[in-house]
Amino acid sequence: MVLAYVTSYEVFDSSGWRKDLLGIRGAGQFLAKYLENQSIPISYIGPLKQNHKLVDRAKSKLYKLVLNKFYHCWSVPSITKDYALQVSQKLSNSNARLVLCPENAQPVAYLECKQPIVIWTDAPQTALIDWYSVFSNLCGETKRHIYEMEKAAFERSKVVIFLSDWAAESAIKIYGIEPRKVRVIPWGANIECDRNSETINHIVQAKDRVPCKLLFIGVEWLRKGGDIALKVAEELNQRGLKTELFVVGCHPINDRPLPKFVKVLGFIDKSTMEGKEQINKLFRESHFFIMPSKADCSPHVLCEANSFGLPCLTSNVGGIPSMISDDLNGKTFLLKARISEYCDYINNLMNNYGEYQDLARSSFNEYQNRFNWEVVGKQAKELILDLL
Repeated sequence: MVLAYVTSYEVFDSSGWRKDLLGIRGAGQFLAKYLENQSIPISYIGPLKQNHKLVDRAKSKLYKLVLNKFYHCWSVPSITKDYALQVSQKLSNSNARLVLCPENAQPVAYLECKQPIVIWTDAPQTALIDWYSVFSNLCGETKRHIYEMEKAAFERSKVVIFLSDWAAESAIKIYGIEPRKVRVIPWGANIECDRNSETINHIVQAKDRVPCKLLFIGVEWLRKGGDIALKVAEELNQRGLKTELFVVGCHPINDRPLPKFVKVLGFIDKSTMEGKEQINKLFRESHFFIMPSKADCSPHVLCEANSFGLPCLTSNVGGIPSMISDDLNGKTFLLKARISEYCDYINNLMNNYGEYQDLARSSFNEYQNRFNWEVVGKQAKELILDLL
């Protein structure tokens, strides 16, 4: 049984991860690796060439210049139909029995093939319109293209897998997908993990209790709630709990000079050994991962934090409630939650450190039981065998 693995990008090229705001490329690589570990032969179909037409490039510039709207060429039917043609040609030389697209609707939206199609994606892109910055201020034409593309892809698919209940429910509501063809299976952490319970115990016990270290990772400061994380760190220090905030992936947007307790580290490239070691050190030594997102689907970084026994403090938006359970692997807060609510929670745990250590251990258990790629790979294998 051979699986056709369809992606627009080169699966084992990590150089494109930096530009991948949604973390899809990293997940695609880890998923492929663990499917192969489940003895599933894979025929890689990708990367795909995006053949833009001059008229679409011109329309993109015109929309921006005249109407201050975004016209996205990648959603144009001629592009997505050309993707389908490229995939179809490569499938003709393959003995694959099933097509898996671990990305989004684009590569298979208009694919005609004899093999059943499975899409495994974060969330329907229509749910991100006017929510994510890259999907905001779109022209009507692009909104229509995205809707038609996803509708065609979901209708063609035998099964559509989403990472959260929120994403699945959104797709069913928007497109009227039959619930029986929808599954919810989370992706694992985009990070290598050879840690076990003994390792986590050592990590937890080795942490210095002072200062309290908060870790924020995100490329979009405001959407990921960096401004809230900064206010939390400020109030904790004002309360007398010495606190440091480490910021990775972006530079804080602030109307005054940053306090000394904020450590801005910029972008860290996890594809290099040096970057990987630096990130791992931050995960090991921090007490909480804090990311009070204002808009988010299923952030991989939450799984990564849990893989080090690091509890996550975040918001209950999008697919996050499917990932973080209160007092099990962190806590979710309402978007309108007061800064004091975050601080009360952190203060209580730091003052009752045994409870904090228990939370850290249960955070790792959640990673092992739900967000471990080996577990995810086994679930995927069972689903694929059922389909065949």
